[in-house]
Amino acid sequence: MSNEKFIISGVDPEFDYTVEVSCLAEYVIKRLKNLGNKCAIIEGNTGESISYSQILEKSLTLVKFFKSRGIERGDVVQICSENRIEYAIVVFATILHGAVLSTANPGYTERELRHVFDLTTPKIVFSSSFAMDAILEVCKTVTSVRDIILLGQSSKYPNMELQSILQDSRFKKNRSDYELPKNRDIANDVAFILMSSGTTGLPKGVIHTDLNILRGMGNVKQTKKTLFDTPDVIVIAILPWFHTYGLMTLICNVVNDMKLISLPRFEEESFLQAIQDYKVSHMLLVPPLMVFLAKSPLIPEYDLSSVKELLYGAAPLGNEIEDEIFQRLPTLTKIEQGYGMTETTFSVLEEQTQNPVRGSVGQVTPGNMCKIIDPETEEILGPNKSGELCVKGPLVTKGYYKNPKATAETIRDGWLHTGDIAYYDDQKNFFIVDRLKELIKYNGYQVAPAELEGLIITHPAVRDAAVVGIPDLKAGELPTAFVVKRDNVTVSAEEIANFVAERVSNTKKLRGGVHFIQKIPKNPSGKILRRVLREKIVKPISKL
Repeated sequence: MSNEKFIISGVDPEFDYTVEVSCLAEYVIKRLKNLGNKCAIIEGNTGESISYSQILEKSLTLVKFFKSRGIERGDVVQICSENRIEYAIVVFATILHGAVLSTANPGYTERELRHVFDLTTPKIVFSSSFAMDAILEVCKTVTSVRDIILLGQSSKYPNMELQSILQDSRFKKNRSDYELPKNRDIANDVAFILMSSGTTGLPKGVIHTDLNILRGMGNVKQTKKTLFDTPDVIVIAILPWFHTYGLMTLICNVVNDMKLISLPRFEEESFLQAIQDYKVSHMLLVPPLMVFLAKSPLIPEYDLSSVKELLYGAAPLGNEIEDEIFQRLPTLTKIEQGYGMTETTFSVLEEQTQNPVRGSVGQVTPGNMCKIIDPETEEILGPNKSGELCVKGPLVTKGYYKNPKATAETIRDGWLHTGDIAYYDDQKNFFIVDRLKELIKYNGYQVAPAELEGLIITHPAVRDAAVVGIPDLKAGELPTAFVVKRDNVTVSAEEIANFVAERVSNTKKLRGGVHFIQKIPKNPSGKILRRVLREKIVKPISKL
């Protein structure tokens, strides 16, 4: 392949923990020991807290329980819960034991849970009461499961609580008795199986190794100086820990001594109240929450002056939203974007300087490589040319669990084909345009939904928007908008369509119409579920 000079590499890593420790468990236990009795996590809705020492002690207790139940290297520990302190204990205990952690969305249906459990064949399942009924039903036919354990308390499931294990004297373990996982192959042994976002169907299990995670944590340490300019960092953990973005935030913040304020789910008033009460300094968000900060009438009712920096990712967002947030949060000093996906473990594009470039997701992170290719010819493209973003480096997954076909389709010659359309400028700042598979083909022209969504959301009557292509016999696809109106406003579909038409070229007009709905369907990481929207209006076309 020609044009190798257009492959963009990140700087050399300053911190490579893979040369300092034998495995992820060794790094984690060293950090937890060093951080001692300082507060690690506070549940924003209950006020319950836990120190680093308590996380370690409880995790070691759970490790001994795992051993008593015959959990060995390669065995899967499944967790299905909203964010809560006990979740962190399960995560760190699984790492310290050397088992495989798999996470599931507690909002999954029985069909989705069965798919995940059939794929991962877990030996132990941890669940909150929210998901327990569905899990009990699914596990009737999943023969691998030995134990189902409740996070929290419930009179409905009194004999299966994690707290009873943690309080059982048989499982108490001294730090000095702990032994690291033996013969750990950090480049090949599976540490995590995390579910892909499932925007096109049932999720795939993405493999993460100790090497993936350790190298990613080294990058977080290296970029902390640009992401976290202030001392005494307090981060609000609204991102779900069952998703890659949220889980890596949990692990990295804990081992890097950044206090977490966790919430089980996003609720407008409790989110704002937690920021105010706990003086949150940093927020890691997804686009729907960015839109909330820009548009919600509740924002002026709370003291959010502690917030200094804000990082978001998972989907493109227009500059107008950032402008509105800066206006509403005058103490905010910085908004940064980053880019990563479940298959890259951490961010592979992130701001490396003190002065973020508007609209950019940053530069290639240390130790990684990126290239932009023509989706049809796979020719490597130079600066300011849009094409598919491909990534190579130590953060890229080994592949999809028990799915060699999907692995071979996505990772070719070591390059992960992301399916995202992007470009980089002359200073090597990258910009995400849209999803390759979500580009609308109108009369042979490519129309990026994200561009139209960013425009529609600037209309004063609009709270949120999504754009999809619907089949058309003559044009191929027609750009079609779904719009969520702001409260107590009146606006017509024609007004929205005209608003767009006045600001875009002819091929990008909303020829498929404008539909008003109550809520844009999105997955937990904030990506729009376009297939759900298409199903609302697209009917099979009869063959003549």
